[in-house]
Amino acid sequence: MKYTYHTKGTCSTLIELELEGNVVHNVKFTGGCNGNLQAIPRLVEGMTVEEVEQRIKGIQCGFKSTSCGDQLAKACREALEQSNS
Repeated sequence: MKYTYHTKGTCSTLIELELEGNVVHNVKFTGGCNGNLQAIPRLVEGMTVEEVEQRIKGIQCGFKSTSCGDQLAKACREALEQSNS
């Protein structure tokens, strides 16, 4: 299942991902810090939604209450919930 998530409170504006069951694949960010947004998708490729949440949910960027990683964790959860409904 392909899913698109509009981020809130980050430099990146959009996250696209695919779920196969609860496994995350093909994460792509639009906008944000180029290096981080190349690294994050490689690190989470093949992880379950629960693993992504455990590792990066709640990470903050500077004085912001969220980060691109935190937004990815939220996107994964939303995608999973939508696929189960």
